[in-house]
Amino acid sequence: MATSEPRRLGVSIELKPHAYDPAANPELFEGVLARRVVAFLIDFLILSIPVVFVSMFIFVVGVVTFGLGFLFYGLLWPAMVIWAVAYYGLTLGSPASATIGMRAMDIEMRTWYGAPAYFVLGAVHAVVFWITVSALTPLILLVCLFNERRRCLHDMLVGTVVINNAARAAQIRTSHRPA
Repeated sequence: MATSEPRRLGVSIELKPHAYDPAANPELFEGVLARRVVAFLIDFLILSIPVVFVSMFIFVVGVVTFGLGFLFYGLLWPAMVIWAVAYYGLTLGSPASATIGMRAMDIEMRTWYGAPAYFVLGAVHAVVFWITVSALTPLILLVCLFNERRRCLHDMLVGTVVINNAARAAQIRTSHRPA
């Protein structure tokens, strides 16, 4: 090896192009932001209902055990985190690449290069979402208004894009065709 050549470390990085072009396929991004908000509210409701019931159960157990059962409230926070991460990981990692709320709104999550989401990506996406919302609430909402793919800050950080699913995109495509 000549001394003027750079040393190779044995790692090759293949950069893939963006799979979804908003100029070529605007139907993939039409109405996604509003649908994401509604999907989030549906998912939040799905996540909250079991937590409310468990909280009520712990309260009853606490009353019946003269306060000893209230110690279970200490386990509620970790259980909520595990429940949320499992929910997002399992639903986004499913073949639909969408949570139940996203399925109701006909949107799905893909990697920026077009692959479907998987469990770890869904779980990491949820964790990064909650961290960015906690720290930078207005910023994550503003970011999606100023980029062509309508990606939120947490989408950019984990390398995902939320688009209309194939059926909705086809419906939008046919409704926008000139007659």
